[in-house]
Amino acid sequence: MKISTRGRYALRAMIDLAENGKDGYVTMSSVSERQEISLKYLEKIMPSLVKAGYVSGVHGKGGGYRLAKDPSEYTVGEILRLAEGEDLAPVACLDSCAEACSRAQGCKTLPMWKKLYKLVNDFFDGITLADLM
Repeated sequence: MKISTRGRYALRAMIDLAENGKDGYVTMSSVSERQEISLKYLEKIMPSLVKAGYVSGVHGKGGGYRLAKDPSEYTVGEILRLAEGEDLAPVACLDSCAEACSRAQGCKTLPMWKKLYKLVNDFFDGITLADLM
């Protein structure tokens, strides 16, 4: 399992909004500058965060983005799963959209992969944005 740049940047953007959006909306250019992330890249990430209801946005003067909920209500796991566009499965056969494997019944390694999958999800779901601030 490898977390992509998109996942890491979405997480950094959410932390930035949590730290800097207490008094209103935060511009993407300010997030881009502080986080040293391309503004064009952030503009590709933000719509999925808005659509999922994680952030709210306002266009125009005085606009920008802010968290829709308190930082303690977001887990790293849910942000990464949204940004990555999939679950955090370590092997293809455990992906939520994977077809049933004909070898699953007798697979000697499947229990190990399932345990790793659970550990990864429990780990990331046990950390909130508030924890990272």
